[in-house]
Amino acid sequence: MVSALVHTGAQQTYDEDVVYVERASKGDDTAFEHLYAKYFDRIVAVARGVLLRSDEAADVAQEVFTLAYRHLPRFDRRCRFSTWLFRIAVNRSIQEARKGKNRWRFVELNEALAKSAAEDQRVDPRIYRALVKMRPADRAILTLSYWENFTLQQIADNLNCSPNAAKTRLYRARERFREIYEELQKR
Repeated sequence: MVSALVHTGAQQTYDEDVVYVERASKGDDTAFEHLYAKYFDRIVAVARGVLLRSDEAADVAQEVFTLAYRHLPRFDRRCRFSTWLFRIAVNRSIQEARKGKNRWRFVELNEALAKSAAEDQRVDPRIYRALVKMRPADRAILTLSYWENFTLQQIADNLNCSPNAAKTRLYRARERFREIYEELQKR
């Protein structure tokens, strides 16, 4: 029998995903399809929060699941699968944002904003303009906190840092957002 208990500090919790990971590791493609279906939309949402573009977010989500599938044998079953998967998503999204930052230079900002705002009507254009000016790592932590409603512990697990470091990073990202947002409102 597969142990689906996950150690979280001093306590153990049940993680049904570990059962699917074990089955997928043994070649059961339907088990991995279950994990894919369960997390795809949330992974896209995290990627979109960092990249600010739906088309790139969907591509990154596909890469995240490809990487996860390929590296299933490396997954530490003492951790939650979702934490591991979100860590891959955050890191891959930040990498893609850094790689693609030069693409934004060649497009008129108003054109890029209009296109992206049209893609996702849920984001206020003023907020979007402030997010565009932020570093990908700051967008990642804000996305995990505000769009995914992660706790500080979950953010810390995903960013591979302590909860205090996550709290500090979140505070600093909020402050940078506030400064950028207020500056944009003056214009």
